[in-house]
Amino acid sequence: MPDAPTSDARTIAPPPAPTAHPAAPASPRRRDALVASGLVHRFGQVVALGGVSLTIPAGQSVAVMGPSGSGKSTLLHCLSGILTPDAGEVTLGGGRVSTLRDADRSRLRRERFGFVFQDGQLIGELPARENVALPLLLAGMGRAAALAHADSWLERLGVGGDMRLRRPGELSGGQAQRVAIARALVHDPAVIFADEPTGALDQATGHEVMQILTTTASMAGATLVVVTHDPHVARWCSRLVEIRDALVHSDTLATSTPLPTTGTALPRQEDAR
Repeated sequence: MPDAPTSDARTIAPPPAPTAHPAAPASPRRRDALVASGLVHRFGQVVALGGVSLTIPAGQSVAVMGPSGSGKSTLLHCLSGILTPDAGEVTLGGGRVSTLRDADRSRLRRERFGFVFQDGQLIGELPARENVALPLLLAGMGRAAALAHADSWLERLGVGGDMRLRRPGELSGGQAQRVAIARALVHDPAVIFADEPTGALDQATGHEVMQILTTTASMAGATLVVVTHDPHVARWCSRLVEIRDALVHSDTLATSTPLPTTGTALPRQEDAR
């Protein structure tokens, strides 16, 4: 079980709602179970998923592990509506994801899902605060309100102040992943999908990023699905699903979960590259 760092720490608390432009919804977002039933997906003659079934209760954190080519990233892409399975279906709260039209799946990903990728996939031309505000702007929120809400998330994750005005290329890897996590959470998603979120980071920074990702997802009540090949990353989740040869090889619950709770001290991000 990972031990939370104790030096040079700060306490993360829920971000204050902007007073002039309240951005948070008046009522909590509904949380729903994510269910995969008999998923099959092929790339040409290669079977990436050979009939995978999985039920993820709302609010659970799940690590999906497996060797390269096992089908773990394909599973994440099917669960999130990026790919359409050749057979089987994905549902969120009983509503079918896998049979939605392209426009409806795009709206679902924009409004109910959050994403954190290995390279962050931030827009290089935009400063951090505008990257984080983008999901809110696409959903129709006014610019001032969206930026105020983005600023509160960046401050909460230790990349506020002048860092919020920096472009991704002016941030360290850890800082950029904090921005990506803020962007994934700013619109209160039901599910967060993280594909190798620490793959481009050194071990210490990766530890900090997983601590922040699991803490903030837990505090928000969001389901978290993490694809990783790293067992140290997987230990941060409450459930481990192992994929081998396009099938679920094992599915186990952790005996204890290393998720820090609200108010746990998290490492301070230095304002330097």
